Amino acid sequence: YDRLLRIRALRWECGSVLPNAIQFHMSAEEVEWFNRYKKSLATYMRSVGGEEGLDLTQDIKPPKSLYIEVRCLRDHGEFEIDDGTTILLKKNSQHFLPRWKCEQLIRQGVLEHVLS
Repeated sequence: YDRLLRIRALRWECGSVLPNAIQFHMSAEEVEWFNRYKKSLATYMRSVGGEEGLDLTQDIKPPKSLYIEVRCLRDHGEFEIDDGTTILLKKNSQHFLPRWKCEQLIRQGVLEHVLS
């Protein structure tokens, strides 16, 4: 039961794809449980929050500000924000963007949060 609680916490911390180093130490049943939990959570998130759903994994702790400064760590291409503005994410460029739009790219290593 303790391992299942830890695996459930991994979904919230690491996202929907487990790092290979972690997955290597899990049994086949644990990986299957993680995948079922991931699908169940995704189904629930799509069912709440209107048309686009609501990503509950974005802000575990409430943010201090809605916009953050980010720096691109690698070329990513065009990125569209809610108002229809398209931004070109090129390596070493810096942008002031909505936090919730950037969180996934920060987790993927495309962007990094610039702290003053």
